[in-house]
Amino acid sequence: MANQVCLVVVLFLCLLCVESKYMMYNTSAGIVPGKINVHLVPHSHDDVGWLKTVDQYYVGSNNSIQVACVQNVLDSLIPALVADKNRKFIYVEQAFFQRWWRDQSEEVQNVVKQLVNSGQLELINGGMCMHDEAAPHYIDMIDQTTLGHRYIKEQFNVTPRIGWQIDPFGHSAVQAYLLSAEVGFDFLFFARIDYQDRAKRINEKTLEVVWRASKSLGSSAQIMTGISPKNYEPPSDNFYFEVGDTSPIVQDDMNLFDYNVPERVNDFVSAAIAQANITRTNHIMWTMGTDFKYQYAHTWFRQMDKFIHYVNQDGRVNALYSTPSMYIDAKYAANESWPLKTDDFFPYADRENAYWTGYFTSRPALKGYVRTMSAYYLAARQLEFFKGRNEVGLSTDSLADALALVQHHDAVSGTEKQHVADDYAKRLSIGYTEAEKVVAASLACLTEFSKNGCVNPITNFQQCPLLNISYCPPSEVDLSSGKSLVVVVYNPLGWKREDIIRIPVINENVTVKDSKGKVIESQLLPLLKDSMSLRNSYSTAYLGKSTNVTPSYWLAFSASVPPLGFNTYIISSAKQAASHSEMRTVYKSPIGQNDTIEVGPGNLKLLYSGKRAKLMQYINSKTSVNKLLEQSYIYYRGDDGSKDLQLSFTILRGPLLDEVHQRINPWIYQITRVYKGKDHAEIEFTVGPIPIDDGIGKEVVTQITSNMISNKTFYTDSSGRDFIERIRDYRKDWNLEVNQPIAGNYYPVNLGIYMKDNSSELSILVDRSVGGSSIADGQLELMLHRRLVADDNRGVSEALNETVCVFDKCEGLTIIGKYYLRIDPVGEAAKWRRSFGQEIYSPFLLAFTEQDGDHWANSHLATYSAMDTTYALPDNVALITLQELDSRKVLLRLAHLYEIEEDTDLSIMSSVELKKIFPKKKISKVTEMNLSANQERAVMEKKRLVWRVEGSSKEQPTAVRGSPVDPAKLVVELAPMEIRTFVIEFYSER
Repeated sequence: MANQVCLVVVLFLCLLCVESKYMMYNTSAGIVPGKINVHLVPHSHDDVGWLKTVDQYYVGSNNSIQVACVQNVLDSLIPALVADKNRKFIYVEQAFFQRWWRDQSEEVQNVVKQLVNSGQLELINGGMCMHDEAAPHYIDMIDQTTLGHRYIKEQFNVTPRIGWQIDPFGHSAVQAYLLSAEVGFDFLFFARIDYQDRAKRINEKTLEVVWRASKSLGSSAQIMTGISPKNYEPPSDNFYFEVGDTSPIVQDDMNLFDYNVPERVNDFVSAAIAQANITRTNHIMWTMGTDFKYQYAHTWFRQMDKFIHYVNQDGRVNALYSTPSMYIDAKYAANESWPLKTDDFFPYADRENAYWTGYFTSRPALKGYVRTMSAYYLAARQLEFFKGRNEVGLSTDSLADALALVQHHDAVSGTEKQHVADDYAKRLSIGYTEAEKVVAASLACLTEFSKNGCVNPITNFQQCPLLNISYCPPSEVDLSSGKSLVVVVYNPLGWKREDIIRIPVINENVTVKDSKGKVIESQLLPLLKDSMSLRNSYSTAYLGKSTNVTPSYWLAFSASVPPLGFNTYIISSAKQAASHSEMRTVYKSPIGQNDTIEVGPGNLKLLYSGKRAKLMQYINSKTSVNKLLEQSYIYYRGDDGSKDLQLSFTILRGPLLDEVHQRINPWIYQITRVYKGKDHAEIEFTVGPIPIDDGIGKEVVTQITSNMISNKTFYTDSSGRDFIERIRDYRKDWNLEVNQPIAGNYYPVNLGIYMKDNSSELSILVDRSVGGSSIADGQLELMLHRRLVADDNRGVSEALNETVCVFDKCEGLTIIGKYYLRIDPVGEAAKWRRSFGQEIYSPFLLAFTEQDGDHWANSHLATYSAMDTTYALPDNVALITLQELDSRKVLLRLAHLYEIEEDTDLSIMSSVELKKIFPKKKISKVTEMNLSANQERAVMEKKRLVWRVEGSSKEQPTAVRGSPVDPAKLVVELAPMEIRTFVIEFYSER
């Protein structure tokens, strides 16, 4: 009987073999020692905006531009993973994933959680976007990463291990040591490096390196880094399997024509061996996917199932489904020693004569808007915490989301289509509008006396987001009727600061009083015709209607504000006018006019040639600096560039500041300001509309020329943090073949650029991301604006030609921006770059209201500091995050501003007293976190992989770090360039 049963079973199985077309592929392969292991990593690179807006990409609309639907990717991915437990997938962009996640049923969410927990679906990188690394400020990079990381922790209780920056156009040192090592990543992957660098690394098998990007933190913040041999796509054109792709599939049905298993296996093995020959260890990784793939995920997985099955039957190499985590664990287990990389990966060229450096400046208005909103968000979160965060209703969350999105590598970079750039700006505007109400309500609560806390504040504060174009309705009020204008000035920095406030007013007979009722010195500067023209057109473009009030003056006065606090100033009518600025207009043409004109009411003097109407000398009596100095404008294109026309030259003098107004040509206007109490010059430039009626696109550059001997060397910041040495026409990692002497020497500038010789340092600080360089010795230059007439053939299919329309009239974009210039004795400039750099990033926040008379202090709090009134942060420490998480928890980040050996006085260990930052609260617990606040730092340190470096016996962190926080003393130590992140809990207030 048993034999009969066996016979039946065998016959049945044979019948299945003959008649069934179902094929069970063996995808269970793991790592095989001694073989080339091909780690297949399925992924989709989903830009959160590029050719389409983020929402269009998500829902799949506007497909006339690009057929892409992220919703389809995620919808089809989950059942494809469920169908085979061996399949893997990685997903990156949280801005998309969170949209999709919120729309899923509880049943689907549970399935996804199982996939994440099992490792089939790995959430890597983890930020809201794959941020750019040239244009964003490091604080924005931290914020957007934190937003994504904390959400993943909350929903899945996992912490991403892998950095996945595969598409940004060059890579910053800050990305390596801060946004990778300090968030707890074990590995960083990217694809885009200079084509000459890649060729050398392929030849030397150095595509995988230990990147030690911070000279201050050294090996304690290094990150193992993998660079793709080609790009972030499959290894060749033979391995793309989206619906409609032309790569040959694996046709394994012998009953049909075109059976090709042997050929496809050979293709696979050949590609694997080729990559293995340029890769250390027997593990290679294939990125199986590219932009917006897996919209029908089964088409990819079906082919990969077949490859794994047949390649492993063939046996020459081993193929397996994998993730970057599996790949790097295998690499780590190999116990290999790896080459060391320092500094960064800028600039990037993908081929000869094709440098991606213009985007450092592209869309300067958007870059400026992002920086302004970033600073506003930092201050708004502080004020939100002081008042108490709303559980429902208004919050800063909308601005947080918009800022996170715009850090994307096709957003703030300026490499997107125009309608997408407009979408980012719209989101920022919506976020600002909500945050503005939070700020107004918070200031109303803080200024009003109340024993019962803040319940229903009645003060109506207004703000001026268009102050940069001289438009500020709250300050443009008629005070002659007896009303007073109340100006509350908030300082988001952790130290006391003084600065000049400038607001437009319509009355000249005004006086300014401080919070104690004392009249303080003020100065009126006329609003000249050029400023008024821009104000009228751009305020109309913004508001959709013309303004009916025209201010006549800028009112300038000095404000002194305590740390994390505000001070109040009252502007009211007076019997006589405030100090008027003396005006002198000089024209270039007259031959006899050759006198020297001195500008500056304080220590700093700028000397201009009356005949040439140009800057010629910089003198600071305080520091004994005396340097020849010139400034000019040119533009880059296929000709020799434009020359300064210098149509007019006007000087305004006063007790607080002097201004030099220069009409350079019909579309470039400049104001240079020298303040009585400052040792730097402020240059405000207005550029545009750049003319293109000659058919020539133009990149507008300002050049600062001195007699310094700089020996081809200059320094630019990395994402607003470390300064990196640059040498013209030189790369540390390979012998540079120079084919673009200008574009190939441009670098991103977020904080500043400087050069030095044996006696002096010339520094320039900026108010937004720009491109900068030193094309000639003794000279620095910044690219301020660009308008092009041709597409660059990099996928956008649209020229960078920004326009602004007012009613039916459209013209090229005009931008207003600032940069700041100072010359110091050598070795003494870092103090200004670091301290004033923080003031540029975090300017005063102004809020306005009106009152009858000037008795504000009788009914309101006129001055305030959230910190202990006897305390301020050390000069080398900045508070970069203060954000309420819930009713008794706050997220706090403190950053040391200096590198090792940058300054003799301030490149030292510093300490911060938490009790004095929160004097009105009692701290119950302080937990130090990793940078993105999704795990305790101690936990991160324990599980961190320590990679061996060639030439080193055993790698041990050698950098000095601050000690753990004593729960009794509550003092935070910070070493140079260290950023420490804490979640602080408070006892409940009764």
